[in-house]
Amino acid sequence: MRLIKPGLVALVLSLSIAVPVSAGPLEDSADAYNRGDYPTAVRLIRPLAKQGSAKAQYDLGVMYENGLGVTKDYEAAAKWFLKGANQGLAQAQLSLGGMYETGHGVPQSNVEAAKWYGKAADQGVADAQALLGALYLNGRGVPQSNLEAVKWYSKAADQGNVLGQAFLGFTYANGVSVRQDYVEAVKWYSKAADQGFAPAQSQLGLLYAAGESGVPQDYVAAVKWWRKAARPGRCGCPI
Repeated sequence: MRLIKPGLVALVLSLSIAVPVSAGPLEDSADAYNRGDYPTAVRLIRPLAKQGSAKAQYDLGVMYENGLGVTKDYEAAAKWFLKGANQGLAQAQLSLGGMYETGHGVPQSNVEAAKWYGKAADQGVADAQALLGALYLNGRGVPQSNLEAVKWYSKAADQGNVLGQAFLGFTYANGVSVRQDYVEAVKWYSKAADQGFAPAQSQLGLLYAAGESGVPQDYVAAVKWWRKAARPGRCGCPI
């Protein structure tokens, strides 16, 4: 299976503004963000972030990371993510982990990435659980451990996370710290494939084409999934 680099995934995770739960300037800033008035959103968020609102600090980090209403500035994004993360905001911890993994705005450090992914993962954030699993699988920033990788992939997959589902399919297809089970592999690849994840679609096609133990050989299904994986802008496949 062609694995997507977890760092590339982490960059996508901070594209959504945290949804405020209380009325007032924070809610007004979210309204401005949703209608595309980013300068106003920044103007409303910044004072709240300076006053110590973890949610506002995270939101301001998102704005800096993506250049929305401000000049794109990864160092400023990391600064605000750190402030929110230190207050225990899981989404800020996840985003900060992504910054460390990619080296955007901070010195690249897989150890720090694992630290912050771990904090968010412990709070039940599925994306963080999947990314932490990837670090354990590859021994990046943490001791290599297939058992830990499967543990975190499973937690993410159980929440419907597409990366967790695809990686769990990979572990069952290859017997990585679990009994090799092609039926389970198809089950988890299918869940990810149904969400449009091209690598899972490609691997699902391979399993149907091979007709591995417990999986009926089905060339029609194989071609169907390969074609889905081969759509423009997606990863390649065997045909």
